Amino acid sequence: MKRKLQPILSNSDENKIEIIVRNTYKIQLFGTIIDEIPVQFQERNFELKTTLKPNENKEINYQLRPTVRGEYIFGNVHIYVSTRLGMIQKRFTALEEKTVKVYPSFLQLKKFQIHAMPDRNAHSGGQMKFKKGMSTEFDAIIEYNRGDDIRTINWKASARRNQIMVNSYMDEKSQTIYCIIDKGRLMKMPFNQLTLLDYSLNAALMFSYVALQKDDKIGLITFGEKIDNVLQPSKSKKQFNYILETLYKQESHFLESNFANLYAHVNRKAGSRSLLLLFTNFETYTGFERQLNYFRALNQKHVLVVVFFENTDIATIHENKSNTIEDIYVKTIADKFIYEKKMILKELQKNGIIGIYTTPEKLTINVVNKYLDLKVRQYL
Repeated sequence: MKRKLQPILSNSDENKIEIIVRNTYKIQLFGTIIDEIPVQFQERNFELKTTLKPNENKEINYQLRPTVRGEYIFGNVHIYVSTRLGMIQKRFTALEEKTVKVYPSFLQLKKFQIHAMPDRNAHSGGQMKFKKGMSTEFDAIIEYNRGDDIRTINWKASARRNQIMVNSYMDEKSQTIYCIIDKGRLMKMPFNQLTLLDYSLNAALMFSYVALQKDDKIGLITFGEKIDNVLQPSKSKKQFNYILETLYKQESHFLESNFANLYAHVNRKAGSRSLLLLFTNFETYTGFERQLNYFRALNQKHVLVVVFFENTDIATIHENKSNTIEDIYVKTIADKFIYEKKMILKELQKNGIIGIYTTPEKLTINVVNKYLDLKVRQYL
């Protein structure tokens, strides 16, 4: 008897666990399997019933859905077997103690494999959007033609050839992108057994996978009251593993996030125009207003996308009917919070900042779709 499972588990997903049992006797046996699953699941009466034919090898499967990242310890596997009469029962134990890590959701990657494939028909036709700025990806040195930009003149090559030569540039296919994850106290809010930080980490992982498939350079910044983890943008194959390993150990804080530190760091480290995908949350307009100046400053040099969350509990209160004075009072307060969330989104749009206002469960698909839309529109 043995347990078969992956060395890493996917957070918030159903992970398959297999128990392989072999009956070496020549009679039919009835068994009760008790697997010592990690304490994080708080399953005190976990057992699996099975029937084993003579000389039969059998696989018994079950699912586990972790909701907390970290290390999980599986203990031993026990099986209690008896004959049809059930008068005698014998216990067998397999020493299967094992430690596995739970990473941000990676099982969802298969859902986005098709959407993330490089667009081979991107230049086969269709309308091309105007894109600000000039590409800086060098292609070749060519002779000057009337109408060429004089800023591209290569004076050294012109001197050697005794005629005006210019540098030719091609469109940059790789864009620089930063996933910025807020780990402040508001990201500790729970939804369906996960925190908003966990949903953000899952979405950031999925987004990074799609962006790398699109040949973009992806970087990562996590921050709270200070800048915690930084991964410089890269499009190498190893970058995804670096991102996965970094996201695995993130924890939210109880203090307010310092957006001034974030602005200073991005302004110092991100030289070229980049897409900044900021996962954060605001529950009041006043809290958002304190950070608006930093958002404006970041959006002047880069393309800033602010992702924040809809409070589904408040939305439920808003939809319920009011039967008492207390219900009316509670619903009025809920309506005020919903109104302020909409005001935040409107203020972002007013300042030319892209906003994604979403429920936690739809976060990943909304973020990936917005990114693909920006790529099609050549927004960078």
